[in-house]
Amino acid sequence: MKPRHKRLAIIAGALASLGVAAALVLNALDSNIALYVTPSEVAAGKAPQGKAFRIGGMVKEGSIQRKELTVHFVITDTARDIPVAYTGILPDLFKEGKGAVIQGRLGTDGLFTASEVLAKHDENYMPPAAEHAVEQAQRAQKSLKP
Repeated sequence: MKPRHKRLAIIAGALASLGVAAALVLNALDSNIALYVTPSEVAAGKAPQGKAFRIGGMVKEGSIQRKELTVHFVITDTARDIPVAYTGILPDLFKEGKGAVIQGRLGTDGLFTASEVLAKHDENYMPPAAEHAVEQAQRAQKSLKP
């Protein structure tokens, strides 16, 4: 084999290795990304199907029901409600009427099965996207009232 062909083979091998490494990194990133959507977007069908995502809003008053380790509750942005089921121990700050961000998957029956629940940790803090969604939902609700 001529030195020129050896160099081309080494370059081709290096490019192939780089391409495989890039594909593996992108695949890992894609499988670990959790998009954030609001209950209104979920109700409109804009939620990713078959993939984990995050949904945020307020825990609806009077919606928490406990059955052994499974907790059922409703997350709302004041315009739409999404039922949620979570099996596990909830954060200490998780309460009705407080903000929460839940990660999980939406079932075909419309039930959001949570794998992780994050409670609002500060009296004044709300994720910017959730705050914007709540404001939009409240404006839409006011515009519908006569």
